[in-house]
Amino acid sequence: QVQLVESGGGLVQSGGSLRLSCTASKTITSINRMGWYREVPGKERELVAISTSGGITDYAKSVKGRFTIARDNIKNMVYLQMNSLKPEDTAVYYCNALQIKVVNVEGATVSREYWGQGTQVTVSS
Repeated sequence: QVQLVESGGGLVQSGGSLRLSCTASKTITSINRMGWYREVPGKERELVAISTSGGITDYAKSVKGRFTIARDNIKNMVYLQMNSLKPEDTAVYYCNALQIKVVNVEGATVSREYWGQGTQVTVSS
């Protein structure tokens, strides 16, 4: 079981910046994928950015070039640096951890997913 706690949300003007932090209760070295999602009432939760254990990062088209995800395996933390914020970035942002384990010689896997409680980001126009 991994507990995730987000921080760093708040109110910012359009064009401003925020950095979200996610602290994990255990080592994230074995976590295959750390990510950030966001959710707006009435809409599906959207994947914003991911960072894999292999060093791959990827972003939703809507944030590419403005957001940067960073993973610190020593501190067990994941960050989301958000620049050039827009009102449409307003949402609750959730930290996510996806762990995949191989459970037998045939390669069958078991996956577990963990979520933080979310942090509100509000961008005013």
